[in-house]
Amino acid sequence: MMLDMIPDVILDLAWIVIKIVAIILPMTVAVAYFTYAERRVIGFMQVRMGPNRVGILGFKLWGLAQPFADVFKLLMKEIILPDNSNKFLFLLAPMLAIAPAFAAWAVIPFNDFLVLADINAGLLYILAMTSLGVYGVIIAGWASNSKYAFLGAMRSAAQIVSYEIAMGFALIGVLVLSGTLNLSGIVQAQSGGIFDWFWLPLLPLFVIYFVSGVAETNRAPFDVAEGESEIVAGFHVEYSGAAFAVFFLAEYANMILISVLTALLFLGGWLSPFQGVPVLGDTFLGSGSIFWLFAKSSIFMFLFLWLRATFPRYRYDQIMRLGWKVFLPITIVWVMVAALMAVLGIVVKGG
Repeated sequence: MMLDMIPDVILDLAWIVIKIVAIILPMTVAVAYFTYAERRVIGFMQVRMGPNRVGILGFKLWGLAQPFADVFKLLMKEIILPDNSNKFLFLLAPMLAIAPAFAAWAVIPFNDFLVLADINAGLLYILAMTSLGVYGVIIAGWASNSKYAFLGAMRSAAQIVSYEIAMGFALIGVLVLSGTLNLSGIVQAQSGGIFDWFWLPLLPLFVIYFVSGVAETNRAPFDVAEGESEIVAGFHVEYSGAAFAVFFLAEYANMILISVLTALLFLGGWLSPFQGVPVLGDTFLGSGSIFWLFAKSSIFMFLFLWLRATFPRYRYDQIMRLGWKVFLPITIVWVMVAALMAVLGIVVKGG
């Protein structure tokens, strides 16, 4: 009876808020434990101990409470505002960094019906949101009134913009084969099995997209924002406490986003690799589910950590040369190859 008295607009808004919270909360927990996983995985690779002391109620539990200790420590620290800095922009920059990273999840489909906003131009929306993050970087470096932060911001922004071009061309290849900008439609266009996914006909674009995603998130070995000859941390060197934590959160949220997008665009998203297999096709293993999306995304999340523990940092000129003189020509050529495959009917997918 009470529900009948509530306007439909309020109910719709309440339902949207519930769905947003259902995405944001697990995402925040995933980011927190991604930092824990990074320290444990890299510690294992380098034959040393990762976090293993902070536990719950006296039980160490392999240090599983370490992310909560880190969060509480950062929240209780003072946010120091540098002299002569632009206070408003200084505090606005972390928000500009984190907001696009979370807003992009509005169009991410977790399966064929579990999506917040199943819009037709989902791919364009993703490009727009990921491009906005660079403003947080630039403003953070400029508003700090620090030459070190400003130099880090310039290097980071130039790197992000350069690799976004290669990522954009890689997405054009996906668009050509799928025939749609809708992310759910792109996943459905890969139905059939593991050899029907776009990783095979778009293999160069697949590799370039993920490597460009590593570069765009300023992760090792592309973390030149943290100049070794300068104060470390790059554009957010002047940030402390909760403001620094937001930048940290944005970086890891973008890593998870790139991992999920790579799985959606090139590896069939929630589709099972055993789809169409005579014995397994009718079982749980053969049916698409959110489990497969998380499993595929976890592989790329692990690759982020593996790359950091393995490769030395590139010089800045090497990074820019890779983006402009290697990745960009390859993506342009392979987009033409993808168009030729679509015209000749070699790869017939979406309409």
